[in-house]
Amino acid sequence: MSGPDLPPSARPGLADPAAVDVPAATFEPDFRPCAHCHQIGAGARHTTGPALTHVFGRAAGAVPGYPFSKAMRQSGLVWNAPTLARFLKDPQSVVPGTRMVFGGITDAAQLERAVEFLRQAGAEAGNGRAARPSAGRRP
Repeated sequence: MSGPDLPPSARPGLADPAAVDVPAATFEPDFRPCAHCHQIGAGARHTTGPALTHVFGRAAGAVPGYPFSKAMRQSGLVWNAPTLARFLKDPQSVVPGTRMVFGGITDAAQLERAVEFLRQAGAEAGNGRAARPSAGRRP
């Protein structure tokens, strides 16, 4: 037995995937472009990207427990509808040097839905506590 055939208990540093709750909002269609790297909703965890719960009104690069790029930490951005729309359309032009590898959302209607989803789903997620680091993953 080796690699993925090993039981979770024999794979140091890896969480049992069945034991990790992913918030349901992460699977909503309007979040699909983000869901490969992010989670959103109550109990969201940092994964490849930071949890996006309560992103509106937050300074870019300021979520505890996630290793943001220097470019993101020093961007001076505060996330709101206009800054998120600009960033999601072309992340590298808005924050040159960001580690976010994403080609952007070019369809205007899809972009508008994604931004509105981030506003609504993030606000409905509970008490606003910081996201938990993923079990078994380095944030």
